[in-house]
Amino acid sequence: MQLNFKKYGEGHPLIILHGMFGMLDNWHSLARRFAERYEVYLVDLRNHGKSDHADEMDYYVMAKDLNEFTIQNNIDSAFVIGHSMGGKVGMQFAVENNNKVDKLIVVDIAPKVYEPGHQEIFNALYSVNLAEIKSRKEAEAKIAETIEEFGVQQFLLKNLDRVGKSYRWKANLDVIHKNYLDIIGNSLGPYDEYDGPTLFIKGGNSDRYISIDDWGEIVGYFPKAILETVENAGHWVHAEKPNELYDLVVEFL
Repeated sequence: MQLNFKKYGEGHPLIILHGMFGMLDNWHSLARRFAERYEVYLVDLRNHGKSDHADEMDYYVMAKDLNEFTIQNNIDSAFVIGHSMGGKVGMQFAVENNNKVDKLIVVDIAPKVYEPGHQEIFNALYSVNLAEIKSRKEAEAKIAETIEEFGVQQFLLKNLDRVGKSYRWKANLDVIHKNYLDIIGNSLGPYDEYDGPTLFIKGGNSDRYISIDDWGEIVGYFPKAILETVENAGHWVHAEKPNELYDLVVEFL
């Protein structure tokens, strides 16, 4: 598995992992700022962005991908930031490789099983007939029939890639859909633990992903965990409140 990545700056390695339907470019602006202090690796996870596609997709194989990535790039240990699905990858990687994760930051996700909640997004993406559309505007209009929020529309459209005169999705939509229950599931077992410093960051307006009821389970896996809340931010904390997130991360690291 070859993971596409971009590297910025010098210093202690900092690996950043995006969420479902995301890609490394979602963190580009913050990565540039972090690069003033750290050697930053922005990574496309499998079946996303420009990374390889594969039929398997769960947190065990994605953590294995990340471990292979650290070996390929001579990273002995690193700080790891993961948002949403990327946060679950970071958690799985940390419990399997305690010595490779110096500090872990998990953005707006918890180690638990979630109720399905992305069917509207799948419907919107599948409604775009890639064989027939002639422009990005046509795809945007089609997605807008299902997704009202402009920001979500634009986030999804980042996946649209032009190849010659035709279009394709950068994300491996069929495989993500097939493995969706694994993605919203919890791969951590009763004896899994990462004993390093861990920061969970919750969006103040994001009630679905981290709740106070989750904290007992979180500290069971991550006994040194602390929780910070970014007020007036939803699930995409890094996009909505980048300055506040940057300050929390730098202070923690």
